[in-house]
Amino acid sequence: MSPTSRRAWPASTKPVGGAGRQNVRMPRWIRAEPAPATVPPPLDGEWAPTDTRLDAVRRLPLPAGHGPEDVVVDLDGRLVTGADDGRVWRWRRDDTDAPPELVADTGSRPLGIEVDPRDGSLIVCDAYRGLLRITDDGAVTVLTDRAAGRPLVLCDNAAVARDGTVYFSDSSDRYPLSDWKRDMMEHRPNGRLLAYDPASGRTDVVADRLYFPNGVALTPDGSALLFAETTTHRLMRVPLGGAPVEVADLPAYPDNLTAVGDGTYWIALPSPRLAAFERLLPRPRLRQFVAAAPAVLHPRPKRYGLVALIDGAGRVLRTLHGPAGSYSMITGVRQHGTTLWLGSLTESAVAAVDL
Repeated sequence: MSPTSRRAWPASTKPVGGAGRQNVRMPRWIRAEPAPATVPPPLDGEWAPTDTRLDAVRRLPLPAGHGPEDVVVDLDGRLVTGADDGRVWRWRRDDTDAPPELVADTGSRPLGIEVDPRDGSLIVCDAYRGLLRITDDGAVTVLTDRAAGRPLVLCDNAAVARDGTVYFSDSSDRYPLSDWKRDMMEHRPNGRLLAYDPASGRTDVVADRLYFPNGVALTPDGSALLFAETTTHRLMRVPLGGAPVEVADLPAYPDNLTAVGDGTYWIALPSPRLAAFERLLPRPRLRQFVAAAPAVLHPRPKRYGLVALIDGAGRVLRTLHGPAGSYSMITGVRQHGTTLWLGSLTESAVAAVDL
């Protein structure tokens, strides 16, 4: 289901429960604080739309549901994604034109999907249930739904280390996925990065007071994490055991982040930055009223496809664009060989482009 040009920021369409959902009492008014106004930069220079192949993607439709928010290729070369109805789908390695098979149903809303390199099982960030493991027989196990005595509210994206440690984002401690745009309007550091240790079962806080932390990726030596802060349109780096530092300020709002393995990373950018939203930052009272208003009155994303390849220092190496928005709200990106697989929060298909 693609959004029209007049659609507001999409929300989850599955009103299900989960650890985070059940423990969050939704406030009527956001706790907006004043912040300096920012001005979105143009998409020019290294961000110029010289390569527009995202308007000519190959689509792999979902059998049911929509919103394949993330994509991953498992150890057997099979493409995997999850949908808003809770189901996780997998395409055969050598026949992606055939319908995918059902792997499992989380009963909730799968977002980020990764592969445990030790056994090939799937590690799934479920927006409402927490961090899950799905084995090849379809069994779903909750690994963790709490950290530091607090429930996970919006389990979002992850990266898995060679020893099985899962680093993942809990994007907001106040707003579940169904109300994530209110977190953006609030513009406060409500999120945190977490680490799940499979040996001990402990979930520790890597960093907190983050502005909607989203995509997470490990550096090649495993000593640090790169992650995206969606609200502040920043790429961040945190050494394990250290403090986060800004790597780059981006011209679009970042989402999922995946490592290629050579020190470069693909980053999905669902929408160029919105001047109307950023002008509201110094006006917290106005943001409160806008957040409480019907969704049609909220700032709307631009229908524009965008992904970028960056290095560990935040330097832009390549950008792919879709100015016509033929495949829009791109939230997931994964390179496998010479194919780039794309996921979206709103589309009803996974997409592929040849690199």
